[in-house]
Amino acid sequence: MPLPSTGPSDPDRLSVLEALHSTPARRYLSARPIADDVLWSILDAAVRGPSGGNRQAWGWVVVTDPTVKGRIAAWYREGWQRAYGVRRAELQNAPARDVGLGAAAYRATEHLAEHLHEAPVWVIPVLRDAAGSTDPRLGASIYGAVQQLQLAARAYGIGSTLTSFHVSHEEAVRELLGLPESALTMALIPLGYPARGRWAQPKRQPLEQVVHWDRWDAHRPRD
Repeated sequence: MPLPSTGPSDPDRLSVLEALHSTPARRYLSARPIADDVLWSILDAAVRGPSGGNRQAWGWVVVTDPTVKGRIAAWYREGWQRAYGVRRAELQNAPARDVGLGAAAYRATEHLAEHLHEAPVWVIPVLRDAAGSTDPRLGASIYGAVQQLQLAARAYGIGSTLTSFHVSHEEAVRELLGLPESALTMALIPLGYPARGRWAQPKRQPLEQVVHWDRWDAHRPRD
């Protein structure tokens, strides 16, 4: 398949496969407002996503209040600093294959941590009755729908990324957002029109190396 184009912002012109091939994480987001009808359309696409047993035990908290964003953004930066900020020199100078985060990706995630509050809209997907769960497949009940949200945003030319550095303050976030005690936030997704970068096909390992046929390590060449 050829590389995708930069893609139109008209959702009626973007093919499904082009969207699938060109929805990388976008972390440089402008403060340009997102129209309510566009936001509703994106959320409507999200809830059409898969849900285990069709239980739909989810809620989608849309955050636009600057005060709420400011408080959560501070907790997010604290989580970012603990995980990556203290390792800046190491991550900036080591090969990406050694640390899992290249220099450009580090700068982008650092920028998001510092400017998260500027994204005009956040969507926080929530699962009810998830707090305290030890099910390693818990996310199967919502992450497919999250991907649909991000693909729908892409169709409107709106960037997004799935992130979760806020979770070190999960209890405080739950209280701030008024979530049920049994609920768990599953991500924080900032939405915004991209301030830089392009809609490009993310770099991935060769398909032939990661696809196994009938059993592990059984590979075949791609025609």
